[in-house]
Amino acid sequence: MIYKLLAVNIDGTLLQSNGRYNKATKEAIEYVHSKGVAIVLFTSRSYQSCKKVAKVLKINPMIVASQGGYIGTSIDKPLFVKKIHEQTTMDIIKLLEQTNCQIKLHCEELQVANRINLPENFIGKAVMYASEPKVYTQHYVDCLSEFLQKEPSRPITIEAELYSQKEQEDISKAIENTFSDVLVVRKPNFRIVVAAEGVSKWKGIKYLAEHININKREVVVIGDGHDDMESIVRAGMGVAMGNASVEIRGNANWITRSNDEDGVAYMVKELFRKQYQLQFLEKLNLLK
Repeated sequence: MIYKLLAVNIDGTLLQSNGRYNKATKEAIEYVHSKGVAIVLFTSRSYQSCKKVAKVLKINPMIVASQGGYIGTSIDKPLFVKKIHEQTTMDIIKLLEQTNCQIKLHCEELQVANRINLPENFIGKAVMYASEPKVYTQHYVDCLSEFLQKEPSRPITIEAELYSQKEQEDISKAIENTFSDVLVVRKPNFRIVVAAEGVSKWKGIKYLAEHININKREVVVIGDGHDDMESIVRAGMGVAMGNASVEIRGNANWITRSNDEDGVAYMVKELFRKQYQLQFLEKLNLLK
């Protein structure tokens, strides 16, 4: 099989446990791209956070961020954005504020969060990325619902950091049972990510593949989290990291090493080293 698109999850897959790139992983991704293979980074992270990770690579990859709520054909070219409705946002925030948890609204050019566990005089910060004219504002407020009354917002995702598995489950079920226009993804460390109904990481990957005329059978996906499961199962080649759960590894076509053991680099070299450049195969009329 000739593979034309490689989709790599960010946290727990592309990055090591310390949140940094491994040199071998970075070089492996760039090596595959040099063969003409399209690269997609996919994540539950916000677009701006994903963008910061993507810029380390020299290849300007396509992006599926915010659980599939943001899809870009490159770092700076959005193709699809789906946001949560204003009233739903307000109602979910009011529900979350009853728990005294850290809450973040992720918008395209703005992140707003409540000032839980932050110094009282901490207002926020503006982040300027090198060689970019735009400023990404990280703003902190005492009460998010009061902020939304003054400035109604339609975030791509809402993120909450809760304090126990029971609280995570209770809040997740409360949101799922109350709001039909959003979905809830349970993340490690008692976090939840709320996104607009109808989006997912796999739908984002598939959307980009179809946009550049690639069949899902020609797609390789590598991930580690439970919200990567659909992508791993539905792709032509689904790869689970060694640090993934038993359930995820059991549904993968291939299991590679962990994210701290160059798992992505190992998989990429093994799978793609015998594949010729796609342009060369095209000249020989071997691509159909």
